[in-house]
Amino acid sequence: MPRFTARLGDQTYRFADLKSVMACASPRRSGDELAGIAARSDEERVAARMVLADLPLTIFLNEALIPYESDDVTRLIQDSHDQEAFAPVASLTVGEFRDWLLSHRTDSAALSRLAPGLMPEMAAAVSKLMRNQDLVVVAAKCRVVTGFRTTLGLPGRLAARLQPNHPSDDPLGIAASALDGLHYGVGDAVIGINPAGDNVAGCIELLDLLDTMRQRFDIPTQSCVLTHVTNTLAAIGKGAPVDLVFQSIAGTEAANRSFGVTLSLLEEARDAALSLKRGTVGNNVMYFETGQGSALSANAHHGVDQQTLETRAYAVARHFEPLLVNTVVGFIGPEYLFDAKQIIRAGLEDHFCGKLLGLPMGVDVCYTNHAEADQDDMDVLMTLLSAAGVTFLIAVPGADDVMLNYQSLAYHDVPTLRRLMNLKPAPEFEAWLDRMGMLDDQGRLLEQPPSQRLLAP
Repeated sequence: MPRFTARLGDQTYRFADLKSVMACASPRRSGDELAGIAARSDEERVAARMVLADLPLTIFLNEALIPYESDDVTRLIQDSHDQEAFAPVASLTVGEFRDWLLSHRTDSAALSRLAPGLMPEMAAAVSKLMRNQDLVVVAAKCRVVTGFRTTLGLPGRLAARLQPNHPSDDPLGIAASALDGLHYGVGDAVIGINPAGDNVAGCIELLDLLDTMRQRFDIPTQSCVLTHVTNTLAAIGKGAPVDLVFQSIAGTEAANRSFGVTLSLLEEARDAALSLKRGTVGNNVMYFETGQGSALSANAHHGVDQQTLETRAYAVARHFEPLLVNTVVGFIGPEYLFDAKQIIRAGLEDHFCGKLLGLPMGVDVCYTNHAEADQDDMDVLMTLLSAAGVTFLIAVPGADDVMLNYQSLAYHDVPTLRRLMNLKPAPEFEAWLDRMGMLDDQGRLLEQPPSQRLLAP
């Protein structure tokens, strides 16, 4: 029987190639259906998983889903593969790899050693064989620590990005929103603004605002204006206080080109940020955002399923040693993730694959108002991710981003999760909260923090 064939009862299922097996083995996804590559039935999906489980992990070393000659992400993945790190699992099939990951004998140290030896396609493949609980259990064992002014990813910690967006980039509105978030203990991952106006002068104004606030209150955190990397390079050239370089990235060369970026441009930006030497506890200066469906929306998916392409984006991120990476899991809309079931699954997949590949993985737990989801569904996902050891989550005022017009988590969700899961902020930020009188004698955020601590002249 051919290698990409499985038999269920009287029915034989044949798959044309490896990328067809990967696509059909994925959980149901509206984006893959839109692309015409999804399994046509649940039975075909099971058959594809049977085939995938029996394939050796080494098949991904020998059969590129996107040709090496035509895609720089493929070249990066293959040229940077660490054979020595891969050796402990080199003899395993995808199904056996799942069992190895779930074994109690496979601990955090083993997973850290393995990460450089894993290709993203391997991580994507094994995730397709795992239940949601499996994704949580393994991700919770992965430990990835990064630093700039705060140390992120330590055991027993949950960081958060403070997102004080404003529809007109009004400095007073942004400052008020940022102060509100700080009172909830949010902001140890980053204070990050999505600018409404994407021009260099406006971005510099926002960078100056955030840096002035940081210095006034002596806040141990980092700031970022999530503008295009070329704008950040221009801002650095003009002497702006740039902590982190942000960019949205994808899993194919063509999709990255649609974002206006190349690997060499990202390298140039990273070098520029490093030259500023603004970090205090580390020098991880890059911040990347991703999301399932971006390559398909750019017509740059090469017939590969959206979850595998998402995981390939993590190889791009890994190369630049970022401080932060997050999937904006439900932002792209129901054309790619139709409902809460698909959003929750995708969030757990993305977090698992990113952590397994050695990334400081966060998630924007979010949805658009035309998706079949609501805030109760986001409560489920944020709780699962906290149990899975997510590095950071994103929070906005009242769970409603009035600039980007989507729903995320609220500031108050972060202290709630920390209390529920017995988690703390990043250590430097925790010490600052204590100095500002915002913690009780057990190190937990006061229910009514003394606002005068930040608002006093």
